[in-house]
Amino acid sequence: MSNNKFKVLIVEDEANICSFIETLLTTNDYQALVAHTCTMGLTLVVEDEANICSFIETLLETNGYQALVANTCAMGQTLFTSHNPDLIILDLGLPDRDGLELIRFVRQKFLTPIVVLSARTTEQDKIEALDLGANDYITKPFGTGELLARVRAALRTNRFGVLGGMPGGVFRAQGLEINYERRKVFVDGAEIKLTQTEYNIVAFLSEHAGRVMTYAAIVRAIWGDTDCGSTKKLQVNMANIRKKLGSVPGRNTYILNELGVGYRMIDEDTDARPES
Repeated sequence: MSNNKFKVLIVEDEANICSFIETLLTTNDYQALVAHTCTMGLTLVVEDEANICSFIETLLETNGYQALVANTCAMGQTLFTSHNPDLIILDLGLPDRDGLELIRFVRQKFLTPIVVLSARTTEQDKIEALDLGANDYITKPFGTGELLARVRAALRTNRFGVLGGMPGGVFRAQGLEINYERRKVFVDGAEIKLTQTEYNIVAFLSEHAGRVMTYAAIVRAIWGDTDCGSTKKLQVNMANIRKKLGSVPGRNTYILNELGVGYRMIDEDTDARPES
């Protein structure tokens, strides 16, 4: 059986060794991807407050990421176009234009992950940014651990897209397993019986694991409409799903409720946490 479906990432800075490994893999039907450093991603930070910007830049670089910095929306657009970063961390209250304009600009052609980091805390602000295409929304003040976890989740989601989906058609997060080909869901090895609609909701959220999906986005994906009745229908289905998955405060919280905004499926590197 051919094994050309496998992709191998080579992280090696010596050109002769890297070239040898790449040739060896490609001649044996593997696809080789090459990186010459262990840096985990180029991040564009768009933030006008100098102290916050410097803090984020230092945090990223000490954790193995490269950082580009812009303090206006216009500069952010220029750096995005010229450097094609792997991730954007975006403040909304920029001096020249609203940061939402940068989301619109990027989403015209690109799926680059965008994590909003803003002092705006209303539900409507979060919903607007997420519906425009932001992958995540963090309010200030923020914890460094949370920011890094959200960065990892956003980059991982993007990497799955680049490499053609999750390995083997199976999603795993802690004790949860979703087999897409068989349309089956398991918790700690035991099959969970879901209705077709319940399965579709769980599968949709898992395909965007680590990202907050608004009520409207989920409803559009599952039912194709966004009226108030559909949102209520989603909430009823979600209550049934969480009950079947055994979700209780502090245990089996695979799907987190971002109150007033939407739902987030945990990913394999995110600890389940009780909801407030």
